[in-house]
Amino acid sequence: MMSKRLIASYVLDWIVIILIVAVGGGINGVEPYKRPFSLVDLSISFPIVKESVSTGILVGISFGASAAIIFLVVAIAVPGPRGSRDLSRSKLWMRKFWELEKGWAGLALSLAIAFLFTQGLKLLFGKPRPSCIARCMPDMSKIEQYTVGGYATALSPEWVLVGAGICTNPDTHTTNDGFKSFPSGHASFSWSGLLYLSFFLCSKFAIRIPYLPIQGSQDPLEHRHTQPQDREMLPLHQDHTRAESNHTESSYKALHATSPPPTQPAHSPGFAMRNQAASPPNHLIIVAILPVAVAMYICSTRYAEFYHFGFDLLGGSLIGILSAWFSFRWYHLPIGRGSGWAWGPRSRDRAFGIGVGVGNYVGDEGWKAAKEGRRRHEQEAPV
Repeated sequence: MMSKRLIASYVLDWIVIILIVAVGGGINGVEPYKRPFSLVDLSISFPIVKESVSTGILVGISFGASAAIIFLVVAIAVPGPRGSRDLSRSKLWMRKFWELEKGWAGLALSLAIAFLFTQGLKLLFGKPRPSCIARCMPDMSKIEQYTVGGYATALSPEWVLVGAGICTNPDTHTTNDGFKSFPSGHASFSWSGLLYLSFFLCSKFAIRIPYLPIQGSQDPLEHRHTQPQDREMLPLHQDHTRAESNHTESSYKALHATSPPPTQPAHSPGFAMRNQAASPPNHLIIVAILPVAVAMYICSTRYAEFYHFGFDLLGGSLIGILSAWFSFRWYHLPIGRGSGWAWGPRSRDRAFGIGVGVGNYVGDEGWKAAKEGRRRHEQEAPV
């Protein structure tokens, strides 16, 4: 069993994600800064159009659909044909649960970060939307009263900058929303959820550009140490039985009995460089691109329906892309080298943090409860 201390630390991780979402939702109700605007600015004089991708649909696609697809992929494809043969039923379900929890945690973290940053920046910039004037419903008789700059009255009394006080729309939510153009929330939320989903699918189905392995990285000794970890209930902790370790080592020796000298990659003896990797099947490109295409479509509707300018969409997309990349790498190994796995658990005594001089969050004590760890050590100790 995993130690209660470690379980509590992962519960805390989810609480932090929920708090990030709560803060983003809380500041959404704050009145934004309203940048002065011109009543004769045609770029903000577009009509209000009913949106084809509402906030509810956006959440359903970026969060709901992505979470459902992650669940199906883990249920069907994890741990794969190789791992399924070597794991007991209980360990098989534990591996599935771990990959599912990390898949969902990464998705939630990506969306939460993008949501918080987007909502905060909207309040700070206060940029008028393309439909700002229609939302504002300005009182044209009070132009002089609310003039704040741009004194070109010699040409026309309307050629000035006015403050938001000139707005008469009784619906304050609509008025405030007219000054939340940058960055685009639909862009950041769609990219943070759907690009993360694309990363997840590429990882699980090995959809990547072929590359040559680094010479010497597949050292036989290193390979021997990583083999037992692949059979663990949770990756990356060398907490396995002596029998399993001996079985793995004997299998390794049989596999590499005719291996070349260490100067060649251990996994490709005698192969030419061009035969050490190959491109994935082309139909898998659809799997990787489809979520990205949906995100691009959502962004296009925000421009075509006069909710955002192009720069707003670029800014929101950048937030979403960075959030997705960060969150995926936070929980998952690199796509090209991780064989589709999430990072393993933190060690029991490093569950809540480590001090200066400690290498990382994985230690020799493993992730199991202290009593079970001592009992295992006593059983494996020589007589």
